[in-house]
Amino acid sequence: MSFYLGLLHYPVYNRRGEIIVSAITNLDLHDLARLAKTYGARRFYIINPLADQQALAKSICRHWVSGYGAQYNKDRKEAMSLISVVPTLEASMAEIKDMESEIPILMATDAGKDKGQRVDYELAKEIVASNKVVMILFGTAWGIAEGLIRKADYLLEPIFGVSNYNHLSVRTAAAITLDRLFSQFATL
Repeated sequence: MSFYLGLLHYPVYNRRGEIIVSAITNLDLHDLARLAKTYGARRFYIINPLADQQALAKSICRHWVSGYGAQYNKDRKEAMSLISVVPTLEASMAEIKDMESEIPILMATDAGKDKGQRVDYELAKEIVASNKVVMILFGTAWGIAEGLIRKADYLLEPIFGVSNYNHLSVRTAAAITLDRLFSQFATL
C-alpha cells in the first residue's frame, strides 16, 4: 500500500463559486501532517501556487523539522517531515512518479451532492489496498474546481452526517476519509 495525501489551495471555489487561491493555515499543516503520519502516508503535499504562501508553509515546517520545535516535540517533527510544498498538483504527481516509477491514481474528494459518478468506500478500499500508488486529494475553501475534479481517476462519495448540514472542515473530512479507507489495515 503506497499512498500520498494532497491539500489543494488552487483551483478551489470561494462561497460565490469563483475560482480562487485559498490561504494556507497553520492548523491544516499540523493536523493533516499528524493524520498522514498516523495512517501511513508516504508524503503530504501542500499545493499552493503563491510564493508567499509557499514561504509561510516552509517556514512553519522548518521550525518543527529543524528549528526549536524539532527538539521541543519530536512527534511533531516526525509528522511535519512528511510535508512537501509544491506550486501545482502536476508538480506533486511528477514528484510521486519520480519516487514510485508510476503515475499515481488520483482520488479526489468533494462534499457536493451533484458531481456525477462517485466511488463508494468499498471500492475505494480495494483501490488503496492494491499495489497501485494513490494520491488522495482534499480541497480547501469551498471545494476543488470542477475542471480538476473531472481529471481525477476517482471521486469519492461525500461524507454525510445525520442532518442536511454538510460543511465539514477539511481536517475533519480528511480524518473521516482516511479512517474509512485505512483503519482495516492497522496492525497492533
